Amino acid sequence: MTPTGVIGKDGDMPWRLRSDLQRFKSLTMGGTLIMGRRTYDSIGRPLPGRRTIVITRNPDWHSAGVLRAENPAESLKLAEQSATALTETSATPNGALVNRDVFVVGGAEVYHQLIPECDEVWLTRVWSTVSGDTILQIDLSNFLQIEQTRLPASAKNSVPTEFLRMVRRNS
Repeated sequence: MTPTGVIGKDGDMPWRLRSDLQRFKSLTMGGTLIMGRRTYDSIGRPLPGRRTIVITRNPDWHSAGVLRAENPAESLKLAEQSATALTETSATPNGALVNRDVFVVGGAEVYHQLIPECDEVWLTRVWSTVSGDTILQIDLSNFLQIEQTRLPASAKNSVPTEFLRMVRRNS
């Protein structure tokens, strides 16, 4: 998100950040992604190597390989059930356990509703003044920054960014 909270424009991200997409893939591989239906529609498919839960009130909505939750609370229950069901089958051939974390990946309303349940926030600060139609306003005062990585704009990253990792205070 930008310093003013912009996270989207016209159903897409208003920047090109290859390093952020690579970081996202690395962090979430093997985990469960929780997202709203519009975020899912902007991606267009379940992402490989991750379970996907889409929150939508539309009982007729479905997509192959995706779990549907009616609300954020149900999405968390589905994520917990999914992790429990995978416990015995989540080892790689070399015996290493696959990441089974749950990641809230958008959009703004889903972030707003689930941030109270989050122990960590992995935030990409996008240093841009771009305008957008999707704005995220969340209170991060309960989180303590423990990591920060800055990247300049480049041929693969249209604007400078800062990767932040925050943990909930007193957790």
